[in-house]
Amino acid sequence: MAANQAITINGQAYEIAGDKTLLRFLRDDLRLTSVKDGCSEGACGTCTVIVDGKAVKACARKLSALDGSEVVTVEGLSEREKTVYAGSFAAAGAVQCGFCIPGMIMSAKALLDKNDSPTRADVKKAIKGNICRCTGYVKIEEAILLAAECFRSDAPAPSLGETAGISDDCTRSDALEKALGTGRFADDIYIEGMIHAKAVRSPAPRALIKRIDTAAAEKHPDCIRVLTAKDVPNNKLGHIRQDWDVMIAEGQETRYIGDALALVASSSQGSLDEIISLIEIDYDELPPVLCPTDALKADAPLIHSTGNIMSKEYLRRGNVEEALKDSAYVVTKKYFTPHNDHAFMEPECAVAAPDGEGGLRLYTGGQSVYDDRREVANMLKLPAEKVRVTSMLVGGGFGGKEDMSVQHHAALMAWHTGRPVKVKFSRQESIDFHTKRHAMEMEFTTGCDSEGRLTAMKAVLVADTGAYASLGGPVLQRACTHAAGPYNFQNIDILGMAVYTNNVVSGAYRGFGVTQSCFAMESNLNLLAEKVGISPWEIRYLNAIRPGQVLPNGQIADPNTAMAETLEAVKDVYEAHPRAGIACAFKNSGKGVGLKDIGRCTLSIDGGKVHVRTSAACMGQGIATMCMHMVCEATGLLPKDIVHEAPDTVRTPDSGTSTASRQTVMTGEATRRAAAKLREALDAEGSLAALEGGEWHGEFSAVTDPMGAAKDFPVSHVSYSYATQVMLLDEEGRVERVVAAYDVGSPVNPRSCEGQIEGGIVMGLGFALTEDFPIKDGRPTAKLGTLGIMRAPQAPPIDVKFTEIEKDRLFEYSYGAKGVGELCLIPTSPAAAHAYYRMDGVHRNRLPLRDTYYRKG
Repeated sequence: MAANQAITINGQAYEIAGDKTLLRFLRDDLRLTSVKDGCSEGACGTCTVIVDGKAVKACARKLSALDGSEVVTVEGLSEREKTVYAGSFAAAGAVQCGFCIPGMIMSAKALLDKNDSPTRADVKKAIKGNICRCTGYVKIEEAILLAAECFRSDAPAPSLGETAGISDDCTRSDALEKALGTGRFADDIYIEGMIHAKAVRSPAPRALIKRIDTAAAEKHPDCIRVLTAKDVPNNKLGHIRQDWDVMIAEGQETRYIGDALALVASSSQGSLDEIISLIEIDYDELPPVLCPTDALKADAPLIHSTGNIMSKEYLRRGNVEEALKDSAYVVTKKYFTPHNDHAFMEPECAVAAPDGEGGLRLYTGGQSVYDDRREVANMLKLPAEKVRVTSMLVGGGFGGKEDMSVQHHAALMAWHTGRPVKVKFSRQESIDFHTKRHAMEMEFTTGCDSEGRLTAMKAVLVADTGAYASLGGPVLQRACTHAAGPYNFQNIDILGMAVYTNNVVSGAYRGFGVTQSCFAMESNLNLLAEKVGISPWEIRYLNAIRPGQVLPNGQIADPNTAMAETLEAVKDVYEAHPRAGIACAFKNSGKGVGLKDIGRCTLSIDGGKVHVRTSAACMGQGIATMCMHMVCEATGLLPKDIVHEAPDTVRTPDSGTSTASRQTVMTGEATRRAAAKLREALDAEGSLAALEGGEWHGEFSAVTDPMGAAKDFPVSHVSYSYATQVMLLDEEGRVERVVAAYDVGSPVNPRSCEGQIEGGIVMGLGFALTEDFPIKDGRPTAKLGTLGIMRAPQAPPIDVKFTEIEKDRLFEYSYGAKGVGELCLIPTSPAAAHAYYRMDGVHRNRLPLRDTYYRKG
C-alpha cells in the first residue's frame, strides 16, 4: 500500500491517502474553484497553480509525486496579491469569459515573484502555457505589467473611474469574481447526492445498430441507471429543425461519431468509463458519406429521409450575366475553408435536479436559458414552466454552446432517477462531438469596369453541415447575404447549399458563415485591382458602401454607415509597408431576414439597488457591463447602484439567444427603454429607496424583411457594423502588427470593446494561419494541443481604431452602439492572404494558408 503524501496547500498541511491528479484533489476534495478543468491534458493552463515556487499544471501532476511539496492556488494568495492581481486584470480589461484568468494569474505570480520588472517578452514567455480564447492576450499582458508596477513601487491596485456612461471605461461587473475564481461555472456546482452521467457514443460515423446490451453494465456496483432511446419521451431535438436524435435506437443508423446510443449514470465519476466498457454494441459498419460532393451524388445513401441537401439559398438581383459580359475585367477563383473547433476554455457541463412536483432545475453554461428550456421540455414532453433553467458563468462560447450537448442528457437522467445529475464533456469529447465551423467550397466570379467599379458577382457556396442541421441554415444565409461584401453594386447571383454528411455537425461559429465568403470575395477584389492597375486600397475605397447607397442585397445603407471612414483610418499604414495586406468586412446585428427578434429587460429595485434582469447570455462579451452602461447613461446612477442577475427562466425575461452579434443592439435598446422609464420615476420620487419594489420593463423588436422579399429595397437587418484590417508581415513572413479600424457606432466601454476586437483578431489569425480540424474517415483526429490555437508568444501587437461620425448620424438605438463580437475576426484571413501575396506573389485560396512562416506545405 502506498504511503500517504504530506502536502501543504495554501498554508494548510494535508496527509493524503491514495493517488489522483492534483487537479482532482483540489477541485473534488477541497472544492477550490479557482483551479479550472479545461482539458486535463496539460495543454490549456486553466489549472495552473504554484508548486514549490514554480507554475505547474495541476492536471499533469499526481499527488504521489508531490510528497513534501507546497502548493498555492489563487485562494491562497495574500490579500495584497489578490487586490493587485484582480485590480490589474480588471483595470486592463483583461477579463472576458474569465475561465482562463486564475491560471493566468498564477503563471504571472510565478514570474513576478522572481522578476518584478519584466518585459512584455518575459510576460509572453511566462504565459505561453496558458491559452486564452477571448482576449488575444494583449490585455492580459498589460494586466501583468500593471501588477508588476504595483508590486515594484508598492502602489495601490489600479482602478477605473466610478462612472459608467456609454463611452466610459469602467470595471466590468464580473471582473473580480472571475479573476479570483469565486464566480461559479456549471462544473463548480456540487449538490448533495449528486450522481454523474455519460453517453455511450457511436462506434463508427455510419453504422447500423443491431443490439445494445446493457445487462453487464447494470450489474456494476456503481451503476445507478442505464437509459436508451426507448426511455426518451420525445427522441428528436434541434435548435431550428428537429432532426437530431437524443439517442439512436436499435435498428437505426448512426449519422456521426458523436451519436449517443445509451446514457449511463454512476455514483462515481471515476467509474463511468468502466461501466460504459461493459455495454455491448452489436453493429454493422456502413460506408460513410464524408464530403458534400459525394453526398450530392444520385446514388448517395440518404443521411436523412428528407434528402442530403439540408438547406438551399438563392440571392439574385439585377442582371448578372449581362453585367459580367460588359465588364472590363472578370476574375473567377475557387476557395476552400476548413472545419474549425471553437476551443472555448470551459468544456460543456450541465447539472440537473428534480424541482417541485414533476419539475426540473437545470444549471447550464449555454447561450440561451430559454432555448435550453424549450429543448428539454420538448424532449421530456413537459410544460415549459416545469423546467427552470439558470445560467452559471459561461467560459466562452463563440456559437458552440447554442445546441444541446450535455444539457438534455443531464435533464433526462435526473428526470428518470429523481437525483441531481452532472454531465460534463471531457476536452476530447468536446472536440470530437460538439459543433464546428462549416467547411466550405466556394467559386466566386467578380467583375468591374475599366476604372475598378464593381459591376457584378456570381458565387456558388457549398457547406458541409455534417450529420444534423443545427444552425446550418442561418449560417448559409449569412454567408450568402454578405458574400458580395460592403460595396455599392447590385448585380448578384448567389447559390448556397448546406449538405448533410457523416462528419461532425457544423453549426454556429463566430462570424457565422461570413468569415468563409469574405475570404473569397476580398481575395478576388485584390486580383481585380491588379488587372485595373490600381491599389487594393483604392478599389475598396472606390466601391465602399456609403450612406444612402444600396448594398448588393438591396438594403439602403443607413446614415450611420462608416465603411469609407475605416479605410481612411488605415490608408497611411497600408501604403507605407511593402508587405501589408488589406481586407474589409461587414456584419449584421440581429437575426434579421424577417425573423422574430426581440430584446427584453426588466429593472427592479431591491434593497436600494437596481437589479438588471435579462436572459441575454454572457460568454465573455460583457452583457452585464453593457446593460450597466445603458442604465447608468439613462439614469445618471453609478455602477455601485447596479446588480446584474444571472439569466434564469423564472427571474429574467426572454431576450433571445446570444448570437448574431445581437445583444448590444437588441437587449441594449430594451435596457435603455426600461432605464428611461426608471429615470422618469427617479425624477418624480427622488431616490431609489422611494422606489423599492418597483419594476420597469423594456422591449425592443427589430422589424426586417424576409429573404427574397418582393421589395425594391428590402431591410435585411436592423444594423451593420463595418471594418478594415491591415496585416503587416516582417521579412520572414511573421505577422509583426495588425492595424484595424472599426465602425461599431458608439463603442460601449471602449477598453472592453477594444479587447473584444483584439481577441477576435487573434482568433482570426488562427483561422488564417495555424488552426485546422483534421477529420479522417469521419473521425476527428485533433487534440486541444494540436488544433493550432495561437498562444501569447505568437500573438502580434494590435492597434485598434474606432471611427467617429457626427452625432446626428449615429445609429438610432442603444445610444448608437452596434455589434462587434463577430465582425472583429471576419477580415483577418483575407488580409493575411493578401499580405503573403504581396510578399511572394502566390495567390493562396485555401485556409489555413500554406507555405507561410506558420505552416509549410
